[in-house]
Amino acid sequence: MSQQPTAELAPRNERRTSPPEAPPRTPPAKAREEKAAGPLNILRRHPIATGVGVIVVIAAMVAGVLWYLQARHYESTDDAFIDGRPIYIGLQVSGVIEEVPVTDNQIVKPGDLLVRIDKRDYQAAVDSAQAQIEQATAAVANANAQVYEQAANIEQVGRQVVEAQAALEFSREENTRYQTLVKTGAGTVQRAQQSESDLISKQAAVSGAQFAQASAERQTRVLDAQLKSAQAQLAAAEAQKAKADADLGRTELHATAEGRVTKLTAAVGQLATPGQGVMILVPLDVWVTANIKETQLADMRPGQPADIYIDSYGHSFPGHVDSIQSGSGTVFSLLPAQNATGNYVKVVQRIPVKITFDKKPDVLLGPGMSVVPAVRVR
Repeated sequence: MSQQPTAELAPRNERRTSPPEAPPRTPPAKAREEKAAGPLNILRRHPIATGVGVIVVIAAMVAGVLWYLQARHYESTDDAFIDGRPIYIGLQVSGVIEEVPVTDNQIVKPGDLLVRIDKRDYQAAVDSAQAQIEQATAAVANANAQVYEQAANIEQVGRQVVEAQAALEFSREENTRYQTLVKTGAGTVQRAQQSESDLISKQAAVSGAQFAQASAERQTRVLDAQLKSAQAQLAAAEAQKAKADADLGRTELHATAEGRVTKLTAAVGQLATPGQGVMILVPLDVWVTANIKETQLADMRPGQPADIYIDSYGHSFPGHVDSIQSGSGTVFSLLPAQNATGNYVKVVQRIPVKITFDKKPDVLLGPGMSVVPAVRVR
């Protein structure tokens, strides 16, 4: 009797603890077919979205191809800046600044007055030099007059020499004739002695005239030297006048080009000294200096068109390649690289390329502004 309950409980426990039946398994091939048919079903269910997606993909591919075909014709760099030749305005004479008619960032034209210095001392120097010129001119005129007068004296003495020589010749012939007559007894001794005395007198007169002529010629050389000295003094006075005029002109500084005033330090009442900088004039004529990699220069030539994008304004301006520097930028730097010393590391060099605008931009441009040029090389 004790064994019957045990036999009855066993099936009951088995029914309680037995797991639920598993669902029927799908064959592997059929599962793969259903999985593959999933995306196709999605595409079939959304035909419009599918078409739009296909069009977008094709458009992206076409755009990529076009971009590549277009971009390969250009060489570009972001290592480029607006460049120019700033003019450093400095003083050449000393003095007190009495006028500064310009202000910071003002645009000036060629010839406009920038700074004026007190010119009274320099005007006095000009007047003094002019007086020295007039004095030297008078000295030259006086020396010239003496030279002309001495030339007349020499001419007169020359005539006297000719007259004395003619008288000597006549006296010599007379003496010869009377001495012959005395020897033949046809003439008197007294007359022969007179002719001989007259010959001696005429010889002395010729000698005196010749001596006077030589003395006059020597005096002419002295007067010529005095004339040259006066002329040299006149030249020195004129040079002094030219320097005084130049110094007087330097009391006013004028603009030599159209540009914008920057770094203005001049002030009215300030004592200026030679060499002192008072401002910088930035010309409005600017260009682009692009530091192009040497590997980008194979097809770059002067005259090729360029598109100049200016960061400050967000749009581009047309230009063209003006010239290519003969040498890399590092060669012309203050401390050029010395590759012959130490360990050498090859670095791609950059060559400055000058790019000018086809038309002067109607925006404010200054040296140092960042640009991105793109040069069409093909």
